[in-house]
Amino acid sequence: MFMCKCLKAFHIQLMPIYEFLSTAVCRSPLGMSGGQILDEDISASSQWSDSTAAKYGRLDFEEGDGAWCPEIPGEPENMKEFLQIDLRSLHFITLVGTQGRHAGGIGNEFAQTYKIKYSRDGSRWISWRNRQGKQVIEGNRNAYDIVLKDLEPPIIARFVRFMPVIDHSMNVCMRVELYGCEWLDGLVSYNAPLGQQMTFYGQLIYLNDSVYDGAMIHSMTEGLGQLTDGMCGLDDFILSHVYNVWPGYDYVGWTNESFPSGYVEIMFEFDRTRNFTTMKVHCNNMFSRRVKTFQKVVCYFRSESDWEPTPISFSPVMDDVNPSARFVTVSLHNHMASAIKCQYYFSDMWMMFSEITFQSDTAMYNTTLAPPKTGPPTRDNPIHKVDDSNTRILIGCLVAIIFILVAIIVIILWRQVWQKMLEKVSRRMLDDELTASLSIQSETFTYNNNNPSSAPSEQESNSTYERIFPLGPDYQEPSRLVRKLPEFSQTSEDTASKSPQTSPQDGAPHYAEADIVNLQGVTGGNTYAVPALTMDLLSGKDIAVEEFPRKLLTFKEKLGEGQFGEVHLCEAEDMEDYMDEDFSFDVSDNQTVLVAVKMLRADANKNARNDFLKEIKIMSRLKDPNIIRLLAVCMSSDPLCMITEYMENGDLNQFLSRHEPEGMIALLSNAPTVSYSNLQHMATQIASGMKYLSSLNFVHRDLATRNCLVGKNYTIKIADFGMSRNLYSGDYYRIQGRAVLPIRWMSWESILLGKFTTASDVWAFGVTLWETLTFCKEQPYSQLSDEQVIENTGEFFRDQRRQIYLPQPPLCPDAIYKLMLSCWHRNAKERPSFQEIHRILLEGLRG
Repeated sequence: MFMCKCLKAFHIQLMPIYEFLSTAVCRSPLGMSGGQILDEDISASSQWSDSTAAKYGRLDFEEGDGAWCPEIPGEPENMKEFLQIDLRSLHFITLVGTQGRHAGGIGNEFAQTYKIKYSRDGSRWISWRNRQGKQVIEGNRNAYDIVLKDLEPPIIARFVRFMPVIDHSMNVCMRVELYGCEWLDGLVSYNAPLGQQMTFYGQLIYLNDSVYDGAMIHSMTEGLGQLTDGMCGLDDFILSHVYNVWPGYDYVGWTNESFPSGYVEIMFEFDRTRNFTTMKVHCNNMFSRRVKTFQKVVCYFRSESDWEPTPISFSPVMDDVNPSARFVTVSLHNHMASAIKCQYYFSDMWMMFSEITFQSDTAMYNTTLAPPKTGPPTRDNPIHKVDDSNTRILIGCLVAIIFILVAIIVIILWRQVWQKMLEKVSRRMLDDELTASLSIQSETFTYNNNNPSSAPSEQESNSTYERIFPLGPDYQEPSRLVRKLPEFSQTSEDTASKSPQTSPQDGAPHYAEADIVNLQGVTGGNTYAVPALTMDLLSGKDIAVEEFPRKLLTFKEKLGEGQFGEVHLCEAEDMEDYMDEDFSFDVSDNQTVLVAVKMLRADANKNARNDFLKEIKIMSRLKDPNIIRLLAVCMSSDPLCMITEYMENGDLNQFLSRHEPEGMIALLSNAPTVSYSNLQHMATQIASGMKYLSSLNFVHRDLATRNCLVGKNYTIKIADFGMSRNLYSGDYYRIQGRAVLPIRWMSWESILLGKFTTASDVWAFGVTLWETLTFCKEQPYSQLSDEQVIENTGEFFRDQRRQIYLPQPPLCPDAIYKLMLSCWHRNAKERPSFQEIHRILLEGLRG
């Protein structure tokens, strides 16, 4: 457990001693030089020879040829050499040491600079960055001296990789050591809303979690950061520690204006089920600046797969006298849980946390560390473990008894259980493949078409700018599981060998078969997936819309936000003066027009700005009555803005949920109604807009009622910023916290194989049509959890007639439901095109 005060010890009866540690205390060598880390737990990407293998990369050891030395490839850009250490459990790592190879005077190889990657689960690798965002660490200047480098911020990891930066000016060899202590909190991730910005007398205070190592799109998920870095914020949050960073750095903060519910919810995931005693939250309390500790916290517990219905609640004593930051201790009453979800209620305008720690009674292997030393750590600073041999014997006996009982049950029920086990293994393999396929490549990822051996473990997370970019090794060919099945073995080989020109589907190449320019929308959602050829044609053209004066925009409401941008609902004056001749508004002179303004934040990085400009170029050339139109831009100064149409009735999902079908229920409830003919009219317009996009080989990838806007006389226009709205966060699923996907609208091949085509948009249209005819009263597959929805796609894949389809809505004629089912055909080639769908719906209207 890591606290920011001095070392404290709590003696609990019949339990081991707990040590609360800070980064200054947790600096013991973890076993490279002392031998506690075994040879089998040290591996490397390559080696010069057997005598320079990974096991010889131990700091201050001279065995073998004196160090680990990678085999240097011919080209510098291909160098991804690493020395990997498996610590067998999560550790809090605060310091690293490196040394070169001198081999008794015959060697002179060392790494002048290096990088570090780490992982908690062995599959998702994260690049370490210091508090200023720098990855490269200064290494050795000779082959003899040991160079120690503090990791600021520290890392929590089981696996660590040292990656020498090689420039071919000299060969490199490394010996390394890690310093820290075991991570006894057991916390593996916390999910929380993104930290926000405060303006204080004209000064911007950034209260974001800048070292968070998970995904940061609409919220922070599947990562750890400043709330677990062992450093508490100062009393005055505008000041910071000695990191030479921005005001507010030490805290993650939120304003109550952004949370109508009155609380911030944070979910904590742990390595196993634990018996929790307390939670300690370090809060700021500068009440003179409208910052206070939380008024109340309500915590829910999940022990197995379900959340317990009864939470605990705690209200600390409010302090309006002492403005000092402080820990608030919350008793968790010995609840058993593997996850905790806490709702922290605001007591003033702002709430700020800098550390959250947990104490639990299951850590039977806690370590007691020697007092901190003023000098560098040495092998004389060992880890002493508590003697728990009796407990281990007892646990061993219990495990043996359980094993015998399980064996007896397996023998009795062998045939039945065996069949079920096979099915579960099959589904699990599909899920594993799905997770690997949907992992997101970071901004620094480079796709090398000549490097098919790139493993999923090489993927890394870049919390600065996450992209949903499924053009990587896992997307170049179907999964290994699919290739093993007879019906797909030939298809897989053909797909990998065909060129984009020879393997389109409905005229739209999918991501596994063609180069796709995939842009990151300013709010975190993707714009249309655009064929690279089309993008090349656009690259040489100027933006085909006019500059619009910002002063003519009046803010009305924030529709959504993401990491690098926001979407605002605004009123625009004199917009007709800035429009193309082929477009006009149905408004009187001098009347304001309702518009949506996508705004790129001024601090957005270069990639985000480039994507924003490309998105403008694409949107400026989409001209169809059923596609949201780009009206104008504000490019003369930051923040960059694009101004699009917005319809007065909002999105189709909200519009329909406020209405009822014509009939007795509507009459009794006096609710507004929409006739079936108007529903079909709106569906026909959606099909028309998608027919236009498919004619350009554009793939929308997020077609749903939330992305369709409603105007006068039931006019429909397709948009793309539904993903940015908190209202619809429940419609998107995170694959290991990284890929944000609308799985309930996605085709089976999009989820399992990463194939996004016009045919997968047709699938989504079928779901959108189902939403429309049910008046959006429930989410698609509402009876299934997200995991069950993914499992159902596996049933489509296996095609054993056990897949679940959306049911026929009460208002839906048999012919229209038959159209829906054709949209969900397992074989993408047998699904109708949007031209056919539009024709069928149009004929139904005329009939």
